[in-house]
Amino acid sequence: MAISLQCFLVLICISIFSSTIAATDPPLTLDYYKSTCPNVFDIVKKEMECHVLSDPRNAAFILRLHFHDCFVQGCDGSILLDDTIELQGEKKASTNGLNSLKGFRIIDKIKNKLESECPGIVSCADILTIAARDAVILVGGPYWHVPVGRKDSKTASYDLAMENIPSANEGLLSIIAKFLYQGLSVTDMVALSGAHTIGMARCESFRARIYGDFEATSGKNPVSDSYLSELRSVCPAIIGSGDNNVTAMDNVTPNLFDNSFYHTLLRGEGLLNSDQELYSSLFGIETKSLVQKYAADPVAFFNQFSDSMVKLGNIMNSDRFINGEVRKNCRFVNT
Repeated sequence: MAISLQCFLVLICISIFSSTIAATDPPLTLDYYKSTCPNVFDIVKKEMECHVLSDPRNAAFILRLHFHDCFVQGCDGSILLDDTIELQGEKKASTNGLNSLKGFRIIDKIKNKLESECPGIVSCADILTIAARDAVILVGGPYWHVPVGRKDSKTASYDLAMENIPSANEGLLSIIAKFLYQGLSVTDMVALSGAHTIGMARCESFRARIYGDFEATSGKNPVSDSYLSELRSVCPAIIGSGDNNVTAMDNVTPNLFDNSFYHTLLRGEGLLNSDQELYSSLFGIETKSLVQKYAADPVAFFNQFSDSMVKLGNIMNSDRFINGEVRKNCRFVNT
C-alpha cells in the first residue's frame, strides 16, 4: 500500500510539472552575449581559477549554490538575494543550512568584474550557472556547454526553498518526487548526486545517519568501524554540540571530482542518509543499478553528469523573461 501511495505522489508531481512547462520559454543560447559582452566566459573562468586554486572547497560552494538556486523558482539568481525590509530571502531556510551556504562573495567579485567590462548586461543567474561549470572543471570534472540568456528574479521564496530542496535525512521516494517536479529524471538525480564527491557536510546534516543505520549499511569491519569512530569524534550525539563541525562527503578524494562518491555508497559509508538511500533503499532498484554503473564506469558518470547539469541549468520560470531584470548587485533587486 505504501509503495502505491508513493508512486501515486510521484505521478502527481509529473502531472503538475507537465502543466507548468506547457508554455515554451524563450530559448537560451550559447552566443547570447556574443555582441554585448564577448569576454563573459573568459572573465568568469579567470575569477574561478583564482578562487578554486586558492581553496578547492570553493568549487563545491559554487556548485551547491547553483543547485539550490535552480530548485527554487528556476535558475534565476534568487538564492543570491539578501533579506531586506521588503523581501525575505532564501539563505536562512533550513534546507539551505541556515546561512551555511557559501560562495556569495565569489559571485560578487565576478559580477563586479563584469559590470566594469559590460555594465548591466550579464545576469547574476548566468554568472552562477557558468561559474558552476568552471568550478567542476577546475577540480577535475567534465566540461559542458552553458547556454545563457537568463534573467534575474525580483523575488525570492523562502517557502519554496523549504519545500523544493531535498534535505539530508529525506527518504528516497520523496527526493525522487522533488527531482521529477523539476523535470529531472531518476538518472539525473543519481548523476547530480555525484556532485557530493566534492564538498563538506555539517554535523547537523549527518548526525542522524552516523548514530542511526550507518553500521547496518556499512557492515561490521575494522575499516568502516574506524571511519565511523572518526565521524563520531567530529559530530557528538548531543544535538547542539558541534552542529557546525564539518567533514568531507567523500573521505577518499574530497577535492577531486571523480566517481569515488559511488564507491563510498557501495561500501555503505555514504555520509548523508539521502545519499546512502540511492544504494540501500528497498525502493531503490533503479538507483542502485545506476550507482553500480557510475562506480564501475567514470566516463559514463561524467557524460551523464554533464547532460544532467545542462538540464538543471535550463530549469526556467517563464515569468523571468517578462518581469526579470539584470541586477547591478547580485544581492539586491534593482531600485
